[in-house]
Amino acid sequence: MANVTNKRPLSPHLQVYRFIPTMAMSIVHRITGGALYFGTVLVAAWLVAAASGEHAFNQVNWFFGSIVGQLILFGYTWAMLHHLLGGLRHIMWDLGYGFEKEFSAKLAKANLVASIALTVLVWIVVLIVR
Repeated sequence: MANVTNKRPLSPHLQVYRFIPTMAMSIVHRITGGALYFGTVLVAAWLVAAASGEHAFNQVNWFFGSIVGQLILFGYTWAMLHHLLGGLRHIMWDLGYGFEKEFSAKLAKANLVASIALTVLVWIVVLIVR
């Protein structure tokens, strides 16, 4: 029996860990990965509507042009950029860089700030070009 004393948990619980930026970004990275999975269904729906004819395409474009659709697309854009930056951070770690506690915390905070800034920038460019 591994837990002879029954005084300690079998594995660490969240009470043991201090909530740090790296932990938060790890959780958000997983959530954005899931969001991208479901957001890709929307991209597929748009492509299927485009292949199905003008009426279906206009309906999907109407939805994506609505306030709700725009909010979903904005969130999808943010999830994509945040997940991309988190993936680059993980590649850096795979190469053996950035394990210092202070640096990894700064990088996690920068991941959040940069993903928000890039999302706003992408939408500004799209709205200007449009």
